[in-house]
Amino acid sequence: MSDDRFEIPKDMRAMAEASFDQARKTFEKFVASAQATAGTIEERGATVRAGAKDIGAKAVAYAEQNVQASLDYAQSLLKAKDLTEVMRLHSEYVQGQMRSLAQQASEMGQIVSKAAMDAAKPKG
Repeated sequence: MSDDRFEIPKDMRAMAEASFDQARKTFEKFVASAQATAGTIEERGATVRAGAKDIGAKAVAYAEQNVQASLDYAQSLLKAKDLTEVMRLHSEYVQGQMRSLAQQASEMGQIVSKAAMDAAKPKG
């Protein structure tokens, strides 16, 4: 009985796992930084609590988005028919995640900057 399912070679699997680990570590650093910034801003007083809440909500939304992208990628690998398709899917996933992380970092920077400016405004 022949198994028609495509098997991912060990080297390819190791490369995919390394990319997952790299993306996970990058995002964990990003979330930790965002949480630390949110905590610092929140300590400045009630005026910026809304900004800190926005930062936390955005970080959760990013986490959900990235987990979904990883699940979609894993599912697409299971359907890959050959090594060429696996390589294409992997390249698309890594490039997409790098773009996504850059965009998320930019958006988070804008949110943090706005919250910091709001915190610095004199109460009138």
